This record gives sequence, C-alpha cells and structure tokens, in this order.
Amino acid sequence: MIINEIFYCLQGEGKLAGTPSALIRLAGCPLRCRWCDTKYACPTTAGQPRTPEQILTEISEYPTRHAIVTGGEPLAQQDTPHLLQALEHAGMHVTIETCGIHYHENIPCDLMSISPKLSNSTPDDPELASPHDAARLCPEILQKLIDNYDYQLKFVVDTPADLDEIAELLDSLNNVNPYKVFFMPQASTRDEYLQKSQLVAQICEKTGFKMSQRLHILLYDGQKGR
Repeated sequence: MIINEIFYCLQGEGKLAGTPSALIRLAGCPLRCRWCDTKYACPTTAGQPRTPEQILTEISEYPTRHAIVTGGEPLAQQDTPHLLQALEHAGMHVTIETCGIHYHENIPCDLMSISPKLSNSTPDDPELASPHDAARLCPEILQKLIDNYDYQLKFVVDTPADLDEIAELLDSLNNVNPYKVFFMPQASTRDEYLQKSQLVAQICEKTGFKMSQRLHILLYDGQKGR
C-alpha cells in the first residue's frame, strides 16, 4: 500500500477530538475538494510503499492505542483491509476517516468517521468539477456504512445555504442518530477557522446538532504533519 505520511498527533475532529493518536495517511483520492487541506496526498503516487508490518513498527514508538487511518481516501486502496486487520491484532482502536463513497464489508473499525462532500467542495476548475461532482456523494454506500459500523457524520459548513443540502441528505438516509452528526467550519487556516466558527456555532444552537472542533487547524494553522 502507498503511504503518504505517518505522525503522532491529537485527533482534531469529532467525538474523539483531543485524543493522542497515530495518524496514518494513505495516498490517493478520487475527489478534488476545493478547500482540501491535504491536496499533497491526493495523487495515488504521493507516497512510498509500506507493508502493514512496517507501519506497525513505526507507530509502536507512539504512546497511544488509537490509530487514525485517513487520506486521501483510505478505503480507495484495495490493501487497506490488511492494514486494518494488523492494527486490530495489535490492539489499536481504529478510526477510519472517509468521504463515504467506498465500502468494504466486515473490516476492523471502531469508528467510521464519515465526511460526506457537499456541493461547497466542488473545485472551480471545470475539468475537475465534473468528475468530482459525479463521485462525491453515494447515499447507498453512506447507508451501508451507517448500518454496519459505529459511525459519526461530519459536515463541512461554509455558508448557511449548506443546511438545506445537509437536511436533504439526512432525510434520504435511514436510522441516522442526530447525536452522531457534527458540523464544522470550512477552513484551511486558523484565521479562517476563527472567523467561521461563530457562524457554525449559531447554526448548531439553532439546529441542535453538535459542533466539531478542528484542533489541527486551531493549534497548528494548517501546518503539515500536525
């Protein structure tokens, strides 16, 4: 499998925010989100081949039992289940961060952290926008992930107009626990995060959904490897 980077960090988002974790970033993503803060990991060639055993050796130096498998889009790589099995056998709590357009059955996963991509993610370049929009949402796969794994749904909110799109998507899904739904500000820098946090806080107060932190942006201002 192709690994872009591995480092020790605090989980930045969702219900486990603040948890010391080993982050394993896989290379390759079929989407090209306009505001993506890890574009360097999008090409399938943006990394080095590693075996699950090599990855376990590297993260064994970190004082944590939590692993974040992210990307890119980690579920796009065929060998990802082998890594997840190795992490499970090593006694790691595994969070998978996915956009929810790929599905693997019966993979080891303690938390499926799903961030469905709204239209606010569409890139400005028309050549990128068309394939991105065609692939960014798959409600059938989202439903299977929700039905078969412990999950959280994290929505990147840019403007209040995103709420109608979120509501439409949630209405199309069955058995969504509202306490597992998080809104978080669209931001790539600390200044942008602080600017939009008040808006998202107001939206969460109005709708009753939880607001997710984005600690990696707040603390490290988008610095790579943090």
